[in-house]
Amino acid sequence: MSLQENNAKIVEVPPLQPNQSPIQNQALEQQQKQDNELTTSTPSTNSTTTIPPNITLGRQLYTSLSSPKKILAPMVDASELAWRIISRKYGAELAYTPMIHSRLFTSDQKYRDQHFGPQDGQPGLDRPLIVQFCANDPEVLVKAARYVAGRCDAVDINLGCPQGIARKGHYGAFLMDEWELVGKLIRAVRDHVPEVPITAKIRVFDDWEKSLKYARMCLDSGAQFLCVHGRTREMKGQKTGFANWKLVRYLRENLPEGTVFISNGNILYPDDVQRCLTEVGCDAVMSAEGNLCNPGVFWDKTDDVEKQFPRVDVFTREYFEIAKVCEGGESKRCFKGHLFKALKTFFEQFGDIRKNLGKINRNATWGEIEKIVIRIEEAVKELYQKDDIKQLDVVKVGELEEWGGRYREVPFWRLQPFFRKVDGVDGKDVIKAAMKDVKEKNLAQEQEKEGRNEEEIAGGKRKADDDVEEGAAKKVAV
Repeated sequence: MSLQENNAKIVEVPPLQPNQSPIQNQALEQQQKQDNELTTSTPSTNSTTTIPPNITLGRQLYTSLSSPKKILAPMVDASELAWRIISRKYGAELAYTPMIHSRLFTSDQKYRDQHFGPQDGQPGLDRPLIVQFCANDPEVLVKAARYVAGRCDAVDINLGCPQGIARKGHYGAFLMDEWELVGKLIRAVRDHVPEVPITAKIRVFDDWEKSLKYARMCLDSGAQFLCVHGRTREMKGQKTGFANWKLVRYLRENLPEGTVFISNGNILYPDDVQRCLTEVGCDAVMSAEGNLCNPGVFWDKTDDVEKQFPRVDVFTREYFEIAKVCEGGESKRCFKGHLFKALKTFFEQFGDIRKNLGKINRNATWGEIEKIVIRIEEAVKELYQKDDIKQLDVVKVGELEEWGGRYREVPFWRLQPFFRKVDGVDGKDVIKAAMKDVKEKNLAQEQEKEGRNEEEIAGGKRKADDDVEEGAAKKVAV
């Protein structure tokens, strides 16, 4: 069975045309019309605020994609074609490619074919799709965007990668202090590749007002979607911490009305998606780490445990059947890494299978890889022969936690979030400490804001008193 035929059964995504020209032409006409209105209209005291053209275009694009609520994040070596397809099966409604290096993409044919092959962005198979590039040169980014024009629904600029490689390469979150360059990157695609919508994914500063100004700058430059990861550049690895939803909501509430706003961070379980939509007030929720551990994190259509916490044997077989018919080598190259991540809890009980998986190299055949899949299936089959399996195979929901959600106790033979230990401290305790840190920072911001408000009120009162004194002086002079 071909990937196209296989995918037709498992991916509930309406096929899109490979060329977006009808929608985009309409959008461009609307932009030109609004640009003319902005330059020719006469201000009126009773006129309403004009919505920026890119905000209108972004809302039109979002609607044309069926207003997706659950979004697969761009992840290096992780959000490749096969993983995008399996994630859509488990509820993702929009997916991003892994971050692609714009300079290598435009200068190296082999790199380009490897990271964006003939099936990537294929209608009915891999849409809706946003292609993400890292860049620090507007001309190079424009050239990269032109390569994928007509084969995706938008191009995104990575402004959030906090890793050392991004620092060395001068891209991602290490452009957060170079606003002029960030603006040039966004405007370059907007102005020179208008047929490809441009979006941006950013991180935040600890300073709420600075974060808001940065977000506004990205929108003012032409970004049609804005995805905000509620962590700072320093929050990575063992210092990942807790995404600040209050800060993200503050941005959402103070950006232009109609902005397509995506929140990224803190998604552990399926019900966290709706909780984020409600607490942040965003249009959509993006997940990276949560999805890598369990694509079922996006499943909210039903309470079906087989979808929300799929069995490792069933999921591994599904993923294998998809990956082996994906063209190119990326889906095969990433297969091993995905199993290590998604089956981490399972492998703690079956170290022999993990060891055998570790022996698989890039030259392994699909037949050799399938032996690992079969071993996983056999191990779970043995577990289900236990007399008390019905009592054991239950997902238990915990008490409401301070961070707003509930932990689950999930059998090790089902996909689930993994809580890494930090310096020997249990992962859940790490989350508690991170939540405390976020609360302290939020309190400091609120106190600072109250202080500014008091100063403004006091300043206004002093000005009013001065005006009264000045008026009295004038009367005396008369």
